[in-house]
Amino acid sequence: MARILLLLISIFLIDWYSYQAFKTVFPQQSWIKIGFWVFSISVYLFVVYGFLTFSRGNLSLNFGRMISLLVLSLIPKLIVLGFMFGEDILRFLSGIFYSVAGNQEGDFLPDRRKFVSQAALALSAIPFLGILHGVLIGKYRYRVVNHTLEYDDLPEEFDGFTITQISDIHSGSFDNKKKLDYGIELINKQASDVILFTGDLVNNQAKEMEPWIDTFKKLKAPMGKYSILGNHDYGDYVAWPSKEAKEANMQRLYEIQKELGFQLLRNESVELRKAEASIILIGVENWGKGFGQYGDLKKAAANLSDESFKILMSHDPSHFDEQVKNFSQFIHLTLSGHTHGMQFGIEIPGFVKWSPASLRYPKWAGLYEELGRYLHVNRGFGFLAFPGRVGIWPEITVLTLKRK
Repeated sequence: MARILLLLISIFLIDWYSYQAFKTVFPQQSWIKIGFWVFSISVYLFVVYGFLTFSRGNLSLNFGRMISLLVLSLIPKLIVLGFMFGEDILRFLSGIFYSVAGNQEGDFLPDRRKFVSQAALALSAIPFLGILHGVLIGKYRYRVVNHTLEYDDLPEEFDGFTITQISDIHSGSFDNKKKLDYGIELINKQASDVILFTGDLVNNQAKEMEPWIDTFKKLKAPMGKYSILGNHDYGDYVAWPSKEAKEANMQRLYEIQKELGFQLLRNESVELRKAEASIILIGVENWGKGFGQYGDLKKAAANLSDESFKILMSHDPSHFDEQVKNFSQFIHLTLSGHTHGMQFGIEIPGFVKWSPASLRYPKWAGLYEELGRYLHVNRGFGFLAFPGRVGIWPEITVLTLKRK
């Protein structure tokens, strides 16, 4: 009860301070002030409804809309709060100063200055518009990210070998077939040798992928399509009526992987051949720090030659730091996903790269190198919970391997 009370007081203060800005800037426009409260109260009622009907095992579109409205409402208000609370501190200090100096006339607190409220509302419009863009456009704003990696020991036959990596499809969140079709066409347009999918096909249940099977079946790659499982693929976040029901869900997920044309790698490896040369593709089940640890790298790499060129698919990038980079066999490249870049952040090449994901994952997006081993963390193709992307766009990665 204490936490709920604290939350309610915090929300009230956020809204009250935001309202002060509107009241100062629009003193005569009562319809604007009424509209502020109608919008805020409507959002909170919808949020209450969303939490009362919430099920982690069924992240419905209504839940996503609830999250988007809550974010759209609160984040801009927090900026206004900072301005208005800061102004109140100055007003209070001014009141004390003039009282002590004996120059106090009228009210203890000076009136609010209109330009402060105007500045607060103007700056709060930036995240408001950014979040709105992320919900309406950003979640399907696919971008292609290219990386070229050079190796001394890459077989000559694989010089120029291309990989398209996608990750975190989260099919249960899709709501626009036309935009999704465009994303699939963009993947095929890269014309890579292989397509590698690094986990989280669904949010929680295999049936979420059913409406999109024909769409994803269109993915083409001359040397095959390979996949692994992510933490959401196991159905661990669903209260299943029985173990049999959970197992049936997993079996259906395996069947869907086949229907999509993916070869699912579960703690195993395959050989990709060109002429007389080959490279090894290893796929492990999910292994994450703080998440399910089904992956068995030793089993997946058993009986492989130390001299072979190895690419590992492992959903969670924490696996790289915990096991992969110090693994007994040298793994040249690890491909991961999982973080989504939190679907929120700022990336300006050469200047800034930040997301709340960095607070949890040191390696949260992009290319990393350590001990001569590369890790690439894909920002995700889909989205989860919050139905949008702000500054962290859905990613299609193309990696080109070159021989030095």
